Amino acid sequence: MDRVTRRDFLKGAAGAGAAAAFGGLAAAGGGRRTAEAPPPQVEERANSPLAYPSDRKVAYLAVTHGIDTALVTKAAIDALGGMERFVKKGDQVIVKPNICTDANGPEYASTTNPTVVATLVTLCLEAGAARVRVMDNPFGGPPESAYEVSGIKQAVNAVGGDMEIMSQAKYARFQIPQGRDLGSWTFYRDVLEADVLINVPIGKDHGLTRLTLGGKNIMGVILDPGQIHQNIAQRVADLVSLVRPTLTVVDAVRILTSGGPTGGDLSAVKKLDTVIASTDIVAADSYATGLFGLTPHDVGYIPAMAAMGLGRMTVKKSEIEELTL
Repeated sequence: MDRVTRRDFLKGAAGAGAAAAFGGLAAAGGGRRTAEAPPPQVEERANSPLAYPSDRKVAYLAVTHGIDTALVTKAAIDALGGMERFVKKGDQVIVKPNICTDANGPEYASTTNPTVVATLVTLCLEAGAARVRVMDNPFGGPPESAYEVSGIKQAVNAVGGDMEIMSQAKYARFQIPQGRDLGSWTFYRDVLEADVLINVPIGKDHGLTRLTLGGKNIMGVILDPGQIHQNIAQRVADLVSLVRPTLTVVDAVRILTSGGPTGGDLSAVKKLDTVIASTDIVAADSYATGLFGLTPHDVGYIPAMAAMGLGRMTVKKSEIEELTL
């Protein structure tokens, strides 16, 4: 039987009853398309700057380093089997970066690197996506100025993506069937309807959760995020259990080591020229903690996600593809 996408399911349903039914569908394994099993050989795209053997193993977790941010981002996705593994012709794709504030430009490492985001948009369009939208719900300043100051708006527009202001009219309450603390919450409906969701946090310090990574970045697709701060580790995990991003790509081109989440001090910024990517949000976040000299257990929502079966904190060395370009 063909997998039912969230978008197809919600197209014929409305209201709270549909939300509850959708939650059950997600818990039963339906909803957003998961990655198809990779082919025995990963064919290299003709327009890719990377050239690697066609029998190269598809990684569970990719870690790439280099000063060319676009190339490093492409290499991470290629190591996972290429964007064509996740995005099919005609797909509706949403890319969710961290655009928390309009206070600082990208050099301050409080918002996701614009080149990382634009490269992902380009790869999705090359794979045949019908539309690629980029969005976040900033808590500091209006989205118009936050999108502009972050540099993401200009970068995304330049490659043919669409920046979307998240409309209040598009939020709806959904049941969270697997939730251990939250039974339901108000989510941006389009995020749940999208065929593909790419979660693109920047790795940075956070005063409450120690770090902002993939799990914490999901708070940008809900209303009333301040209410999540009570029992935040479990509540973040509960949110992730419904949203289930297709890919998590951690931007560690620059990381913010203190003063997060908004930063504002360049001395707290460390340039690592690194991108981490996986279909497993727990694995991506777990690996990223090491960049800060921490362990996954130092960031409460990571073990909380793992305890809910949302991914693995430990990945075998043989499952990791690490490249320096």
